[in-house]
Amino acid sequence: MPLGPLMIDVDGLELSEFDKEILCHPLVGGVILFSRNYECVEQVSNLCHQIHGLRDEPLLISVDHEGGRVQRFREGFTRIPCMQKLGELYGDNQEKALQAAENVAWLMAAELHEVGVDFTFAPVLDINYGCSEVIGDRSFSGDKKTLAYLASSFQRGLKGAGMVSIGKHFPGHGAVIPDSHIEIPIDERPYETIMAEDVYPFKQLIKEGMDGVMPAHVIYQSVDELPAGFSPFWIQTVLRGELDFQGTIFSDDISMHGASVIGDYEQRARQALKAGCDMVLVCNNRVGAEQVIDALSSNCSPEDDSVKRLSTMRAKSFVESGHVRQSSKWQLAQQTIEMLA
Repeated sequence: MPLGPLMIDVDGLELSEFDKEILCHPLVGGVILFSRNYECVEQVSNLCHQIHGLRDEPLLISVDHEGGRVQRFREGFTRIPCMQKLGELYGDNQEKALQAAENVAWLMAAELHEVGVDFTFAPVLDINYGCSEVIGDRSFSGDKKTLAYLASSFQRGLKGAGMVSIGKHFPGHGAVIPDSHIEIPIDERPYETIMAEDVYPFKQLIKEGMDGVMPAHVIYQSVDELPAGFSPFWIQTVLRGELDFQGTIFSDDISMHGASVIGDYEQRARQALKAGCDMVLVCNNRVGAEQVIDALSSNCSPEDDSVKRLSTMRAKSFVESGHVRQSSKWQLAQQTIEMLA
């Protein structure tokens, strides 16, 4: 059974019979884990093993694990600093900051890989303009070139630990005050400004082999009336066309309020797929996920190109696999994090 185009969540620390049933549906291709799914390293390892063992073609397992405010697994995992710390270091010592970004990303990915997580939704490529609280210190910098340099090193660190990179939130969430989790953000800047500034880090990392992109639930009013994650213009014309991005596109969570302008859950999922997303996230609303599955079951089958792209998202083995915390590389990364803290 190939990977389906939906990524959903589960309720607890282990799979219920209902979880197992819905995760085996052909439209499901991945699972995203949250803090409620984490108790300790051994428990989450067992949960990932359960999930991967459900199907012949194992489901993808993801998590939002960026560091700082956004780190779902805490006790037993290294506390990753916010990315702004790397930007601050870059202002003092560029070479040291670039190496630190690579070390931090490697450690983060290696620890996730070790418990069975395939990827985290990182790096954040939004520019910190100082107005968006939901982005804020999750951003590397308020300077597009500094951000791109650090994110490029961060991407190398992820890949060094066998993990793909997924840049978010395309084309950029940093210039709007509203939080798309609870509001409908509207960015009124002209297209030329967005492309020259916010898209710059995405363009640079795509050139260097970025594997995935997550569009923003932001309406760029001078360009399109649809939020970017539902916009054929942003996804197909700009991302696939102008930027020549060949990797995997994940919608942001369609349960967020920023997606509500599209309609109900079925309409949101259909529009995201129509716009060009390979995988649609439906999180923290099992009823919504069931509605999408029921509505799409009769006339939605995974497209071959999307299935191929999704299959490249799996975590890959790396040199230190199986003995991460005993490796000199892990010790070096720990020193880096202590220095940043």
